[in-house]
Amino acid sequence: MKIYPHLWFASQAEEAMEFYTSIFKDSKVGGRIELPDPELSVVRFELTGLPVAALNAHSRVPYNEAFSFLIETGDQAETDYYWNALTSGGGKEQPCGWLTDKFGVYWQVSPTALLQMVADPDKEKAGRVLQAMYKMKKIVIADLERAYRG
Repeated sequence: MKIYPHLWFASQAEEAMEFYTSIFKDSKVGGRIELPDPELSVVRFELTGLPVAALNAHSRVPYNEAFSFLIETGDQAETDYYWNALTSGGGKEQPCGWLTDKFGVYWQVSPTALLQMVADPDKEKAGRVLQAMYKMKKIVIADLERAYRG
C-alpha cells in the first residue's frame, strides 16, 4: 500500500510536474496516463523520493492552506533557494514562511532552526521567536536567532 499526494489541476498537471521536478534535486518525471475521457490525464512524478500524482480534470476548486507541502531547510541559502524558486513566475508570498506557487499550491518553507527554536522548553525564548516569525513572510534565520537570544 502507498499513500501519496494527488493534485488536481484544470489543465496544468504536466507544467506543474516539470516546474516542481526542476526545483527539487533527486526528483523524477514519471509517466503519463491517458484516461478514457480525452480531456483527462494523470502524470506521476517524484519529489526527492515522495511520489506525487497530478490530474488534469478542469478543476475550478482552488487549493487552500488545509493542505500544503512542508520543506524543512538546513540554512538561509536553502531557504532562499526554495522560496525564490517556488514564488517565481507568479507565486505569492504568504505570512510565516508560507507561499503559494504559480499554480496556487501551498508550501511552507521552514528552516530546521525555526522548528528547533519554537520547540525550546524556555517558553519566553520560543515566544519571542514566534513573535518575530509572525512579522515575516520568508523566514530569515538571523532575525529569529536575534529574537531567540533576546
